[in-house]
Amino acid sequence: MKYLLTYDFMESVRLTNQWMGATAQAMCSFPQLGLVPHPGLKMTAAWGEVMERSFQRMVAKPDWNIYSIPGDDGRDHMVDVEVVLARPFGDLIRFKVQGREPTGRKVLLVAPMSGHYATLLRSTVVSLLPDCDVYITDWHNARDIPVSEGKFDIEDYTLYLVDFLREMGPDSNVIAVCQPAPLALAATAYLAEEDPDAQPRTLTLIGGPIDPDAAATDVTDFGNRITMGQLEQHVLQRVGFKYEGAGRMVYPGLQQLASFMAMNAEKHTKAFSDQILRVAKGEASDHDKHNRFYDEYLAVMDMTAEFYLSTVERIFKGLEIAQNRFVVDGKQVDLGKITNVAVKTVEGGKDDISAPGQCVAALRLCTGLPDSKKANYLEPEAGHYGIFAGKSWRNNIRPLVLDFIDSNAPKPAGVRAVAE
Repeated sequence: MKYLLTYDFMESVRLTNQWMGATAQAMCSFPQLGLVPHPGLKMTAAWGEVMERSFQRMVAKPDWNIYSIPGDDGRDHMVDVEVVLARPFGDLIRFKVQGREPTGRKVLLVAPMSGHYATLLRSTVVSLLPDCDVYITDWHNARDIPVSEGKFDIEDYTLYLVDFLREMGPDSNVIAVCQPAPLALAATAYLAEEDPDAQPRTLTLIGGPIDPDAAATDVTDFGNRITMGQLEQHVLQRVGFKYEGAGRMVYPGLQQLASFMAMNAEKHTKAFSDQILRVAKGEASDHDKHNRFYDEYLAVMDMTAEFYLSTVERIFKGLEIAQNRFVVDGKQVDLGKITNVAVKTVEGGKDDISAPGQCVAALRLCTGLPDSKKANYLEPEAGHYGIFAGKSWRNNIRPLVLDFIDSNAPKPAGVRAVAE
């Protein structure tokens, strides 16, 4: 019961800060106060506006906001987001471009389940849509999933990917970003033994911890330093009474957000201080650079306790993927069984979450794959987010990934080349 109350206490703190921000903005924005030329009033109102928006965003799932894309025919084509396969803990969704013939590049974008919604990859989806038929894993917030639906750990995650790939068919191409990279690799190996016809044609792993011990980061240091007992005691809580998942043990999104912010506290403090000044001066707007970034960054979701614990224990501490010892549903998955799926790894030279060396380890583990079907790319100046959503992705990495797909997955006649 104490965990239920702790979860509700965190939500109460969030609501209190949201209310304080709204109150400060309203009280300091009365027209009559314009007669008092005191900068403190404007600063307080600006602080309140930023505070209310920030704390409100923490529990709101962002929209995809992808409505149309330009086509080769000179027309804008509407984009529909449709659920292809619905499951309790996550859906396979498709971005269907109305009035466009299939591109010949069917891509499954595997989104991480690491505190943020799949919409974190919105810019990645937008960049791929003109040239690909894009699908994505849309993971659900654990607080909204009833306890009756059972558990969800890294084995279940892997089996979800297996089901999604079976649904998409054998002509798919997988791009896994960050946390799911080792599980996407495991799912491919699982299919190689259990259902070879459902394997994807290509597998691109971007900034994922295939071998966390290959290069140390703050994330790997934390994983090695803390014990599983400490994690269970200090970071897990039960969902409070307000949500459908009441009673489910989770790693709360608000607690994850606190960890994210603490990693770059000085940078975030300056960003919010500067935004308050811009609001006070009337220089900010609803969709300015700050709001676009933090509306997404602050929108966090709860993660099931068993998924979080099994990730730390089996991927980071136990190195089950790195040592080819991963077990799914009682069956050991042999990464050496991948023999005809082309595998490419992408790393960022300045990635401080999955440092260079961690992801490229996948190529070493694919012992049954010829060198001609292996590729690696290192973007020297890119950080973690830059390799899948920033300028480095758009200008350098995306064209290379699409070229890799084209060279290993024959396209129907008439499909155009990669758009530069």
